[in-house]
Parts: sequence; C-alpha cells; structure tokens
Amino acid sequence: MSDTASTPGAAVSTDYTVTGMHCGGCAASVRREVGALPGVTAVEVDVATGRVTVTGEGPADPAAVRAAVAQAGYTVEG
Repeated sequence: MSDTASTPGAAVSTDYTVTGMHCGGCAASVRREVGALPGVTAVEVDVATGRVTVTGEGPADPAAVRAAVAQAGYTVEG
C-alpha cells in the first residue's frame, strides 16, 4: 500500500495489491464496492498485476478498503 499526493488539498491516491482477480468482471466488482466508500472519487483496477489504485479527497481508510474488497470476494495483500 502506498499513498501519493502532490499538493495540499489535492486528491490522494493509494495503491493496494488485490489477489484473486482474473477478469473484467472481477475488476468491476472491486471497482463498484470500493467506489461506494465515502470520499472515494476514482478506482482504477489492473487485473494483470492485481493493482488497485484508490483516489479520494483524502487518504482512503485501509480497513474500509479491505472490507470493500472482501465484500467483492477478493483479498488485499499485506
């Protein structure tokens, strides 16, 4: 998991590694569940690498992201 923000007040992106995703349907499930979290403005999913980038108004709550990913049927590594 890593956070990036270039300027104060700017959107913050956090990367997670998610296991078990195999297709576009998997990505859509993760995108839908994580995207419903408060403050999340964008979710990018790369099925090939398992990388999920969560962008929001502030740092994403790691516990909430883990729970949302679990709700979609997958697991956050680490």
